[in-house]
Amino acid sequence: MHLTLITRWWFPPKIIFLLNPELKPYQLSDTNKKEEVGTMFNRIAGTYDFLNHFLSGGVDFYWRKKAVKTIKTDQPQHILDMATGTGDLALEINKRYPSAQILGIDLADKMIEIGESKIKRKGLEKNIRFEVGDSENINRSSNVFDVATVAFGVRNYQNLDKGLTELNRVLKPSGQLVVLEFSMPKNPLLSTIYQWYFKNILPQIGRITSKDPAAYDYLFRSVQAFPDGQNFLDILSASGFEKCTCNPLTFGICTIYSGFKKP
Repeated sequence: MHLTLITRWWFPPKIIFLLNPELKPYQLSDTNKKEEVGTMFNRIAGTYDFLNHFLSGGVDFYWRKKAVKTIKTDQPQHILDMATGTGDLALEINKRYPSAQILGIDLADKMIEIGESKIKRKGLEKNIRFEVGDSENINRSSNVFDVATVAFGVRNYQNLDKGLTELNRVLKPSGQLVVLEFSMPKNPLLSTIYQWYFKNILPQIGRITSKDPAAYDYLFRSVQAFPDGQNFLDILSASGFEKCTCNPLTFGICTIYSGFKKP
């Protein structure tokens, strides 16, 4: 049995994450997590949006809207959407802040291509730009963004501390970070149902639709291992953020985290 699944029973999530920072989609011996995550998302890019909406019953739209409403900065002009995927959160941000310049960065070029096709259809090329990049080495100067967001991406970082510290670096003083991420429901019954669904149903749907069931098996394992709730707030604080809060959504299936760079 995988280390994460074994240790989940004895150690809190933060300890599991530290014991097993190299939780990877394919668990190949000659690749690192960053390489495997990029490969995985390129493989499932064509069905990614459909599966997101279908498997969540459309509630993912609500989650993104709530995440954008968490932004406290008054009329931000420069916003970074890290791990942007196909750009759904960047597009949601644009609805609320149409004058803002939004930069979406993602590791997977196939995901970026889909995002670019979306903004072209909507005529938003002047407001939203996408580029392939590394979350742990953002190709921007320090103190340039008013807001940074990450939706369902920090769980995939190879080095979570480094990725969050890098986001802190590129934010302006007092700039805000908003993270949307899966979490484990605290209710024992809901948690059991949730884990059964993630472990048994998701990989089967992934096998039929995306032809890559390993991607959805990894989703289950990565959610299990992720240091959610107060554990993640502690990591945010250690990465230089203050006024850190978390807001569980939909019975704790998903959580919005917020923190501000120190002035």
